[in-house]
Amino acid sequence: MNHATEDRAPADRLPDDDVIAILLEQHARVRELFGAVLGAEDETDKRRLFHELRATLAVHEAGEEMVLRRASCKCVGSDVTEARNEEEEHITRALADLEVFDVSRLEFDPALRRLERMVSHHAEMEEREEFPQVLEGCTPEQRRHMGHRLRTVEKFAPTRPHPGVVGSAASQWMIGPFASLLDRVKDAMEGLGRA
Repeated sequence: MNHATEDRAPADRLPDDDVIAILLEQHARVRELFGAVLGAEDETDKRRLFHELRATLAVHEAGEEMVLRRASCKCVGSDVTEARNEEEEHITRALADLEVFDVSRLEFDPALRRLERMVSHHAEMEEREEFPQVLEGCTPEQRRHMGHRLRTVEKFAPTRPHPGVVGSAASQWMIGPFASLLDRVKDAMEGLGRA
């Protein structure tokens, strides 16, 4: 069994629209993207894959803060959720710092590996401390409702790191949609430059 299959196995045991299944699937995709970026030999492919990784991480973290943390706070307490939000803040700052490097710079891969370790630790903590408690403390219907909310939030979540917004669901709700609009314009402009 390969890593992607192993990573997706817990999600496969849940309904597709369950918030935990969605988040586990996203964790698996993020792990794949880190490997793909680090393994890419073509600079254009590496840049494209990094942009996908950056957007996936930004959208994922915003979704967790806006949808999951409220439920997980009730299930596991504020100490755990504050620790996860703090990790997300560090990840967002590291991602913002990494974004200034071109993928061809020597500093890029070591910085990406540091980010990968941070993200991996964060995901492991969520999967060990947070997700099981949400599975136990929320009904399947509540988790499906959160899954639908998560999918909706993802449509207007920022696709780039915004360190000033991370860690606060209120900030994500107030500033996130505006940041997302700017991010998506930047994303489109970058896409035009590559065309």
